[in-house]
Amino acid sequence: MSRICQITGKKMMTGNHVSHAHNKTRRRFYPNLQTKKFYIPDEDKWITLKISAAGIRIINKKGVSATLKEAREKGYLK
Repeated sequence: MSRICQITGKKMMTGNHVSHAHNKTRRRFYPNLQTKKFYIPDEDKWITLKISAAGIRIINKKGVSATLKEAREKGYLK
């Protein structure tokens, strides 16, 4: 599984390391991904998601079922 949040769709970005001498070399910025299990009461089962810290906050705010529904509509979750 790649480094993509299954709720928000955040993925790796690229940029530059810039030294004190202003030399630039390419680097990668990875999202803050966590592997976390959530209980879905509607389906009476547990699901494991690879989500960013922002995705965890969204689930805390909206709830698991509503967030999973939105993620499936956007195509982030299969």
